[in-house]
Amino acid sequence: MITTRKILVAAVLALVTILGSTPAMSQSQQRLEAQPSGGAMVADALVARPLLVAATLGGTAVFLVSLPFTALGGGVDTAAETLIKTPAEAAFRRCLGCTVSRRADEL
Repeated sequence: MITTRKILVAAVLALVTILGSTPAMSQSQQRLEAQPSGGAMVADALVARPLLVAATLGGTAVFLVSLPFTALGGGVDTAAETLIKTPAEAAFRRCLGCTVSRRADEL
């Protein structure tokens, strides 16, 4: 019997394989990336987005736990950017199947 954990591990491995095998993109490849394939959209919706939402929630928890120490060191902005803002933008601001997040200045 296939367990949920095995399915999740297989999906994560597939995503890592797909994302890790993409070389640096030329300008023509970047234009094609603006219109992602159906497979990329499905993988993004079923695997990447839930993992990014989980990373955002986990990063928020880590940020809150470490906040007193981070504040003493003066790195609150950097910690918030790394632990919360970056995964949240990847989860909620980029188009389905795209690999690059839209920035606030591009909207």
